[in-house]
Amino acid sequence: MSSRLPRGVVAPGIVLGATVLAGALAFAWGSLVERKMFTLRRVTVPVLPAGSEPIRVLHLSDLHMAPWQRDKRAWVRSLAQLRPDLVVDTGDNLGHEDAIPGIEAAFADFAGIPGVFVNGSNDYHGPLRKNWLRYLVRHSGGVKDTPADLDTARLERFFREGLGWTGLNNDVGSLTIKGTRLDFFGVDDPHIGRDRLDRLTGLIDSRQDEESLDDDSAGSEPTVTIGVAHAPYRRVLASFVTHGAELILAGHTHGGQVCVPFFGALVTNCDIPRRQVKGLSTWRHAYRTAFLHVSAGLGTSIYAPVRFACLPEATLLTLVPSER
Repeated sequence: MSSRLPRGVVAPGIVLGATVLAGALAFAWGSLVERKMFTLRRVTVPVLPAGSEPIRVLHLSDLHMAPWQRDKRAWVRSLAQLRPDLVVDTGDNLGHEDAIPGIEAAFADFAGIPGVFVNGSNDYHGPLRKNWLRYLVRHSGGVKDTPADLDTARLERFFREGLGWTGLNNDVGSLTIKGTRLDFFGVDDPHIGRDRLDRLTGLIDSRQDEESLDDDSAGSEPTVTIGVAHAPYRRVLASFVTHGAELILAGHTHGGQVCVPFFGALVTNCDIPRRQVKGLSTWRHAYRTAFLHVSAGLGTSIYAPVRFACLPEATLLTLVPSER
């Protein structure tokens, strides 16, 4: 008795084999090639007051540095040749317990360039082996924090003392660049519940009160307010907009890390909409609107070393005057 399939019908074994082969090729591409295709994106943001000089901001995020990643270290270091006016680092710099020397080498040439930073969960906790399928589950509330096991103090000391950058972990700060005052506020990582949004109003008010006493001309220079966080949870974005942010910078999502061509990210690792998992968009809340830039970041966990249809990136944002 013949077991030949009708013409035009493909044997299930062939379909399964082709599917497995395609998956293997995609994984090989994502783990061996694409995750090392470091890319610089350029974006223009019309957020400055009229008449202001453009300000070039280098947004770095989610390096997840490991000691052996010399190619990533060299590429990040080369970005200093852009001579940005400001660097904003939105956390998850560490990806290994011995990662700090690599971070120090990668960032060494940024010394003297103004910068601000916040931490991500991986700046406190080393990477853990996890079931990859967990990342296909929608995240809405973050994860529980645990005692830190990395040398976060050394990392922050390097940023503050070695580079001269301002820390914004549940804090505020300001810089004047090219005649425009940039007022910052930020939070520690919302993904592990370290953010203190309840403190922002008091911190902002205290800074304004101090400046009013110190300088009668306070408030007369053109000003832009920028919010900085690692994980772009909705509650954080809403609070930032309420507190007057005109531009918000964040990371954490890895742009989805594993994406489907012509569809996009499968997950965001927080509760931000998929369409805003990376790149420039706007966030609206309570009749106010801010520009939102989410970096897809430069790294991955050492236990999930793959990217697909989602290049590792840094972004050079050029802030220009608004047309309004």
